[in-house]
Amino acid sequence: MVGMRVRVIGAGIVGLACAVRLREAGHDVDIVAAEVGEQTTSAVAAAIWYPYRALPEDAVTRWAAHGFRALEALSADPASGVDLRMGRQLCRTTAPDPWWVEAVPRLDRVRPADLPAGYVDGFELTVPVVDMAVHLRWLTERLAEMAVGLRRARLENLTEAHDGVDAVVNCAGLGARDLVGDTELVPVRGQVVLVEQFGLRHWMLDELDPTYVVPRRDTVVLGGTAVDGDEDCAVRPDVAQAILRRAVKLVPGVASARVVGHRVGLRPGRSAVRLEIDPLESRTVHCYGHGGAGVTLAYGCAEDVVRLIG
Repeated sequence: MVGMRVRVIGAGIVGLACAVRLREAGHDVDIVAAEVGEQTTSAVAAAIWYPYRALPEDAVTRWAAHGFRALEALSADPASGVDLRMGRQLCRTTAPDPWWVEAVPRLDRVRPADLPAGYVDGFELTVPVVDMAVHLRWLTERLAEMAVGLRRARLENLTEAHDGVDAVVNCAGLGARDLVGDTELVPVRGQVVLVEQFGLRHWMLDELDPTYVVPRRDTVVLGGTAVDGDEDCAVRPDVAQAILRRAVKLVPGVASARVVGHRVGLRPGRSAVRLEIDPLESRTVHCYGHGGAGVTLAYGCAEDVVRLIG
């Protein structure tokens, strides 16, 4: 097969994963992105493997399962920023198995004696946790070694993107709202607090609030918020204090940890992930709207993108 000239729009985790897989498939790839590295929403993510606010369930389960295996394989290379960590999802009421249970190799119930006060059920599982600053940098360096160019520019429309290439993959995230006029896209504001690593090895999650405490190698990510339609990217001190209070209830050791940063990002919320060939422009593949599950779904979606490009 003769490779095609493919342009990827977007340099978050989804765009970079698509670029890697397309290059591995033999295509000539370049990337155009309005934001790169630390400027992307991906850089703000707690980046724990977890299919959060992403639909449809059947496709998301398949993408998430593939993403799990891909990230698990990358965890063998410390430079990738991917680690496997055990943790617990806690529930305030008796809960059935998560709808995405088939995407993970193993999921166990937390013993009642091990549940914190206020919780009556929970699950224990080992999943990939990604230090996104490290992983995005690692992917960018890998792409450079693969002769994939990265140009920073804000495109006004897809016509611009098609100049000089055979196909375009739209991984613009929330930016697709303006780029292709997708009114289904909704910003979902997320704010997190970063604290110094204090010896924490396991993550904890209460999806209801949502509250999560996710350890990385040097820091621990405390979250969070999920506010639909809120596009304010300024850090709100009152929200940060509320996050800290909830995190301490979940993991008391957080109380003595030193705060080292605050971050805000806008998740690309949508009724369903859009992964399809554009019905009006067959040279365009759309891959956006991953909600709070970009890192979870990126590598699985990238495989479908490669298939659609042909």
